Amino acid sequence: MRILSLTAGAASMYCGSCLRDNNLAAELRRMGHDITLVPLYTPTRTDEPSESAGAHILFGGISVYLQNQSALFRHTPAWLDRIWDSQWALNAAAKRSIAVDAESLGAMTVAMLEGAQGPIAREFRKLEHWLALQASGGNPPDVVTIPNTLLISLAPAIRRVYRGPIVCTMQGEDLFLNHLLEPYQSRALDLIRRQAQHVDAFIAISQSYAALMARLLEIPPAKIFAVPPGVDPARFQPARPSGTFRAGYLARIAPEKGLHLLCESWRLFREQFDGPAELHAAGYLAPEHAAYLEPLRATPDFHYHGELDLQAKVDYLASLDAFCVPSVYDDPKALYLLEALASAVPAVAPRRMALAEHLEACGGGLLVEPDSAPAIAAALLRLARDPSYSRRLGFQGREGVSLYRTLRQMAENTLEVYTSLPTPSAIP
Repeated sequence: MRILSLTAGAASMYCGSCLRDNNLAAELRRMGHDITLVPLYTPTRTDEPSESAGAHILFGGISVYLQNQSALFRHTPAWLDRIWDSQWALNAAAKRSIAVDAESLGAMTVAMLEGAQGPIAREFRKLEHWLALQASGGNPPDVVTIPNTLLISLAPAIRRVYRGPIVCTMQGEDLFLNHLLEPYQSRALDLIRRQAQHVDAFIAISQSYAALMARLLEIPPAKIFAVPPGVDPARFQPARPSGTFRAGYLARIAPEKGLHLLCESWRLFREQFDGPAELHAAGYLAPEHAAYLEPLRATPDFHYHGELDLQAKVDYLASLDAFCVPSVYDDPKALYLLEALASAVPAVAPRRMALAEHLEACGGGLLVEPDSAPAIAAALLRLARDPSYSRRLGFQGREGVSLYRTLRQMAENTLEVYTSLPTPSAIP
């Protein structure tokens, strides 16, 4: 099958959606499919070998920003665009701090969703031209995929030059949409709803997220298919007990991921557990969240490890006795939880969306009441006081991931959606 997959770069940050898109492309390629992964905005940063390395970048982040800021940049010569859209220029820009919060990106979000009728119409014309060149050899893709509904305006542009099926993934963009300020939020939701008709199928990354997005975007539920993410269990090493109870967190350092709640739980835990114990955290820290982390550093026995590459992540997870990212919102992906389970680390997680779905499918952890520090502390205490139970739980989770949440299963389930859609030759 020939697949053209678009993925949104996140500058210098390891992004869960980028990792999922890259891993899916790699697995489909291993299965013998012809997939082209094309970044938008910036090159993607992944902790596995990049499947889009050296690929042409569409909607270069510099061009999009400048064109949205001033009409002057909507008429610059092509040679100047080529400089701004070059790999070296985008890589240089990606190394700088870039705001990705909804509050500051409302106008940009709406501009992107306005598509060919908006201030960055030039980039949509460039997309159509590029797609036409790709299809000029007479062998168009069997399916084109869009990475999230914030980019659904790509669908009408793609449809103008491509007659095959278009699929859009839903990967957690509701959190961004819910934080948009007015009038941008209402305008963005209206634009997404109106352009959903140009998409043949949507893939949501969890069952409960499919239901949520059907309601939010007013899309018929039958048009949305749930395909959970997966990991390669062989990539991760089973945890090695050290004699010190080590609880760990691995996710972005941001309020919505709940590190503050874990630190509060840890203080309660330490009031009841007097053995050797440490709390570890790792993950990307955006400049705007530095002040959020600072008071948490005073948590007893707390250690922050920064952002980790793949090998450091594998080693970090293998050093833990318990894992907890107590998300304070309904996380639809929770890829970090699958990585912990694959490392045979027993998890404590709030009963929320993908966190609950993963643990109910795979086992390997304790589900607790959301937003409850006492409940998290009690679960950690149970794991610390019963190492034998903890180890059994951890290996149950590793086996569960091997059975229900592998990359191969994600790829096969995704292909099942693709092949259910009309092929380009079958469309009148």
